[in-house]
Amino acid sequence: MAPGPRLAALADLAAGCTRCPLAATRTQVVFGVGDPDADLMFVGEAPGRDEDLRGEPFVGRSGRLLDRLLDEELGIDRSAVYIANVVKCRPPDNRDPRPDEIAACRPYLAEQVELIAPTVVVTLGNFATKLLLDTDQGITAMRGAAYPVGGVQYVPTFHPAAALRGGGVVLAQMRADFVRAKQLIGLAP
Repeated sequence: MAPGPRLAALADLAAGCTRCPLAATRTQVVFGVGDPDADLMFVGEAPGRDEDLRGEPFVGRSGRLLDRLLDEELGIDRSAVYIANVVKCRPPDNRDPRPDEIAACRPYLAEQVELIAPTVVVTLGNFATKLLLDTDQGITAMRGAAYPVGGVQYVPTFHPAAALRGGGVVLAQMRADFVRAKQLIGLAP
């Protein structure tokens, strides 16, 4: 079966998930969006308020920056990639996801990565990087390189929210990481 229908079935399953306390406070599950056959996947931390309301990852200020970087550094738009989060429900007050919440959602993310089978996964921030690369090192130590794991190249970079807060230096580092991802998927020499 093609990844699209299998992803849709997984999204339907996740929509009714009650594995952790976030189910009680969410508006809706924010499963993922994009091309189920994408060579490039982005994984962030957790939905924020805008994402919880719309049911789509990265639609607020961070999402607009992600869209801009996709356009400016890769020459593509979000419809050509797949975007998901570690945690599928918004933590209250946009707090960090807790270990039990990450553990509850981990099987959904693992299956998303397996079904999409991207060439490159860009991890956006500490939570995605630590989970997907099974490391305790933070994003500052991990970014700037690609890490092959199970046939996929993982490219850690900062979360767009960090660039919105941290300014030009963080944004320049993100741009370099996006170029690295572009090279790995063959969009650049």
